[in-house]
Amino acid sequence: MRSERRGGTSRQTPIAPPLGGGRFMFILLAIGLASAILIGRITLLQVIDRPFLQSQGDARTLRHETIPAHRGMITDRNGEPLAISTPVVTLWANPQELPDDAIQRVMLAQALGMSLGDFEARVARFSEHEFMYLRRQMTPAAAQQVLNLRTPGVYPQREYKRYYPAGEVAAQLLGVTNVDDVGQEGLELSYQPYLAGRPGQRRVIKDRRGRLVRELGVIDEAQPGGGLTLSIDQRIQYMAYRELRAAVAENEADGGVLVMMDARTGEVLAMANLPSYNPNNRAGLDPRGLRNQALVDVFEPGSVMKPLAMAAVLESGVVDRDAVVDTSPGWMRLDQFTIRDFRNYGELDLAGILEHSSNVGMSRLALRLSDTAIWEKYNQLGLGQAPGTGFPGESTGSLPAPVRWSRSERATLSYGYGLSVSAVQLASAYTALANDGVRLPPSLLRLSEPPQGIPAIAPSVANDLLQILETSVAAYTGGRRARVEGYRVGGKTGTVRKIGQQGYTTDAYRSVFAGIAPISDPRIVTVVMIDHPKAGEFYGGAVAAPVFSSVTGNALRLLDVPPDHEAE
Repeated sequence: MRSERRGGTSRQTPIAPPLGGGRFMFILLAIGLASAILIGRITLLQVIDRPFLQSQGDARTLRHETIPAHRGMITDRNGEPLAISTPVVTLWANPQELPDDAIQRVMLAQALGMSLGDFEARVARFSEHEFMYLRRQMTPAAAQQVLNLRTPGVYPQREYKRYYPAGEVAAQLLGVTNVDDVGQEGLELSYQPYLAGRPGQRRVIKDRRGRLVRELGVIDEAQPGGGLTLSIDQRIQYMAYRELRAAVAENEADGGVLVMMDARTGEVLAMANLPSYNPNNRAGLDPRGLRNQALVDVFEPGSVMKPLAMAAVLESGVVDRDAVVDTSPGWMRLDQFTIRDFRNYGELDLAGILEHSSNVGMSRLALRLSDTAIWEKYNQLGLGQAPGTGFPGESTGSLPAPVRWSRSERATLSYGYGLSVSAVQLASAYTALANDGVRLPPSLLRLSEPPQGIPAIAPSVANDLLQILETSVAAYTGGRRARVEGYRVGGKTGTVRKIGQQGYTTDAYRSVFAGIAPISDPRIVTVVMIDHPKAGEFYGGAVAAPVFSSVTGNALRLLDVPPDHEAE
């Protein structure tokens, strides 16, 4: 106690006892413990848990994005583009981030070209998801107009879209890709792995709204797809398609096919099909237009097979080049079937049989051969076998094995019934006539050098038949409309009855022409087939031969083939 005096009085002030040692130590201990806990926590977060926390943070901000690979270009033999990939933008949205503001939604729907009702229905359908497409494959300019609205929850995605400069002209050959740029038809499908390339990856940082903050680098570079150079000559392809379309329209036909092959290499210079479609705009697509009829569909070829059957006759030695066959009275009975000519042609030599397309003459020649001679020749010419182009769905055709064949079956085979071929198979078979007896397999790709080929006809026989084919398009024959001014050409017409539910029809035909030009030094083989012409004319010489003439003449000039001075 301490006492104080003020004014004669005294007052005592209590003195506080000193701080006890236990309380002081408790405070120090509490501070030390808190510091230790804090240091331990910092150590745990920064040292022990750092990898886990870093990975969790990265998982929320660090992203691995796919870098789309540029699909390889498809060009014609001269480097002209037939299929190219152009950059586009796909807009997507996170429905859970889209604003509730009605005005923003109306503006977004209008920018996307959608009605507000359709937009709201789409958002409602994906309301429990974090992803939905708004619009696929927009042009960059159109997509930017939408992005300029800065609507929360709307994001871009860079992609590529396939474009076909030739449009419907080569649609069935090239095929198409789907919205994800994956080949679905034609060469786009058969060469999908090669054309597609390999996507890459990059590491980026994005904010919680998915917006790009920073690109950290490329993990794996995208490998662009390989380019494909076709055998097609785009100039000839356009011309072939134009002439085929005009013939189909003029003759009110159901469709048509044209195949032109290089007689020296087997490369397909043109392959036109009708009906067709525009691969750049598939609205209202006719499913029939998707089929590459030249490779996938088959038909009975009819009289265009007679030169090939005659090759078997000449090689057999049962007759020579100057042989004469009596076709009177213009018909013959075999196995209760009647084989007829257009009229009674009397005695015909081999050239006359082809000029007049005599079924009776060919049948009588065929019956002099062994049971399998014509079948073996057709087999050597590649009929009944896959052409080997690599095109998806290419047909093998049908060449029935010669098991217990009747005489009538042997006869009909000689004039083109009882088997089926594709237009490409028929053109390939005719290359043997144009190439000293060596058949060339068809190629849809440009070749660096001519293939070895497959011997199928004796060279002397092939050359004899080449001269006979020239007489088949002389001015007085049914094939005269196939003639080309300035060039010597040859070929054979065919008029084939179509098969209906009750057998062969009497009012539906296929008009066919197969030809070679120029005869002096063959460069091209062309096959034309017009399906079911209904405008009156239906013979191959009247319907298909003029298409051959027009396309072949222009093609020879485009290829700088010099004219034959002796041509009429």
